[in-house]
Amino acid sequence: MKIYIIVSIILAVLSFLYLKLAIKFKIIDKPNERSSHTKITVRGGGIIFPIAILLFFFFNDYQYTYFVLGVFLISVISFLDDMYTLTSKVRFPFQLLAVVLVLYQVGVPIEALSLFYLILGIGTINLFNFMDGVNGITGLYSIAVLFVFYFINLNEEIINPDLIVYSLISLIVFGFYNFRKKAIFFAGDIGSVALGVLVFFIGLYFAVVLKSPLIILAIIVYGADGGNTLLYRIFYTNESVFDAHRHHIYQKLVDIKKMSHLKVSLIYTIIQLLMNAILYKTYQLELQTQFLILITIISFFILLYIFIFQKLKVRN
Repeated sequence: MKIYIIVSIILAVLSFLYLKLAIKFKIIDKPNERSSHTKITVRGGGIIFPIAILLFFFFNDYQYTYFVLGVFLISVISFLDDMYTLTSKVRFPFQLLAVVLVLYQVGVPIEALSLFYLILGIGTINLFNFMDGVNGITGLYSIAVLFVFYFINLNEEIINPDLIVYSLISLIVFGFYNFRKKAIFFAGDIGSVALGVLVFFIGLYFAVVLKSPLIILAIIVYGADGGNTLLYRIFYTNESVFDAHRHHIYQKLVDIKKMSHLKVSLIYTIIQLLMNAILYKTYQLELQTQFLILITIISFFILLYIFIFQKLKVRN
């Protein structure tokens, strides 16, 4: 418990110092066509997420070296992206490298199936990045995801729980600045991307050790919005999938229904918590039963997305 207090103090002090430095050096987020906010706000506050992972690394005998290296490298390039806006051609190799390092850390063999894991890893990283658009959603949703990992880990003892606890502490500290009507700072690419790598690492580790495809339910709400929105853009618009847009359901709830950012974030988090309860009760079932549950839930979310999208199709 003492070390958790020390970590909390370190992260609180560093987040305060970053805020002051970001204001001084104008590391700010200017609203664009994808944004759901209208005020210029400090970006990159999620820098404390990779710092929390580094603290775990130093305080726990340098565990998960390749994973931590992947987080560090992708965080550096993501922070530069927050400051200067890099092209996808610059960002993608670092995302790929981070995923490869995670696969190596978990012990996924180099075979044809690894292509699936590469796509899953890149998708998870970008999913957390794309969904980072309204106050509270990144922090609250990530807390929900890490909670289910924490409780499964209590049963299975797959990873060092401090990795999850340190990350949760960083999310709570971040929440002090972001879980409010007028956010003081945003996670930025460095925050959302680092969380994406973290979730991919823990989720993949659990899925491999437990041989449970249902682990994907830990991010099913983000996956439903992000995945279905991607398919909509590919088949029903002429936009490049790399262009900024406002087609996500959470964006439409804010723009069209005029719901508050925090209310939307809470809705996403509560639905994910319900999915967490299902995951916690079913991840040990027979593989055939797990696939049946997974297909049923994915089908439900596809239909739900279509229904909500049609209801909100007032303007594009």
